[in-house]
Amino acid sequence: MADQDAQSQVGSEPPALSVLRWDELPEGPAVVLLDQTRLPSEEVELVCADVPALVRAIQSLAVRGAPLLGIAGGYGVALAAARGDDVARAAELLGQARPTAVNLGYGARRVARAHGAAVGQGAGPGAASAVALAEARALHREDAEASGRMAQYGLRLLAELLPGSAHRLLTHCNTGALVSGAEGTAFAVALGAHREGRLGRLWVDETRPLLQGARLTAYEAARHGLPYSLLTDNAAGSLFAAGEVDAVLIGADRIAADGSVANKVGSYPLAVLAKYHHVPFVVVAPTTTIDLDTVDGASIVVEQRSALEVTEITSPQIISAGSGGFRPAAAPVGAKAYNPAFDITPPELVTAIVTEEGVISPVTGVGLAELCARSSQVTIS
Repeated sequence: MADQDAQSQVGSEPPALSVLRWDELPEGPAVVLLDQTRLPSEEVELVCADVPALVRAIQSLAVRGAPLLGIAGGYGVALAAARGDDVARAAELLGQARPTAVNLGYGARRVARAHGAAVGQGAGPGAASAVALAEARALHREDAEASGRMAQYGLRLLAELLPGSAHRLLTHCNTGALVSGAEGTAFAVALGAHREGRLGRLWVDETRPLLQGARLTAYEAARHGLPYSLLTDNAAGSLFAAGEVDAVLIGADRIAADGSVANKVGSYPLAVLAKYHHVPFVVVAPTTTIDLDTVDGASIVVEQRSALEVTEITSPQIISAGSGGFRPAAAPVGAKAYNPAFDITPPELVTAIVTEEGVISPVTGVGLAELCARSSQVTIS
């Protein structure tokens, strides 16, 4: 197991990551992404000059994470408008690229509605395109602001749940700047604890099969000098049994109306372990992740990914969009594989949901509905 201690003093901050941006290139507008399939070995940007290229980037996980997918969806629709493409069709293609992540469809629909409203009011193609881009930029800005507020609420909650201690936090998948317009969701809380000198250890699940924890969360933790240790997913139980975990912090890709949480597969077993060992299990997600139209966890469509992600050994470079190459076998040729991208954690296993609008605890449908009624960012179909 890798073990990495803090290499920098608290307060010495690395430059902010440029994860996603709109760019006006000589050949035309584009959405430019930090290709997350190439991390941590190299920081390479991927230029998406049209919606099909952006859809491929989303499906290959070059860009990923619920809040950032919402931003990508918004900029994708703005890109279609700028190119003179079918905006409604672009929003549809983007929304379907990864079905479990509700933010993706939200961002695409929101910008498409703004564009449609401008057209309905008589705006020409150029003016309507400018409206779409302004709406995408507003979505980006709002997500950044939400990230900061979630971190503040999360830190207050940890202080209540774990008074007077240096927190040992366990996290799953990646929830930092790589998924957000700012510093992330669950990772932003851990980062805030580190800055306040209250992070004893960040336990980072490797996160099979594509290693978002090992490749991405460890990368972000190292950049900020967090004291962290990497572990295989199936080692988490021994940590709980040894009393080495004070709280679990994860993100979410969709939260149903009853409080059920869809997150990267492997989250549900952590919730069960946390419940058995009396450890708080906290979900940190913006209100754009709450989907009141999805009644319960059983109604959430769970994305099923390729068996090859399990049966072959894939490097980040190999799985990047459009690349190929030799992939050593991890299983016999023809082996079947079960490879859901997400699992569902029922609300009774969730201690609290932290949003930019406040904390819900206990997690109930009524509590979610009340919070959404106060928020201007609740998901709209």
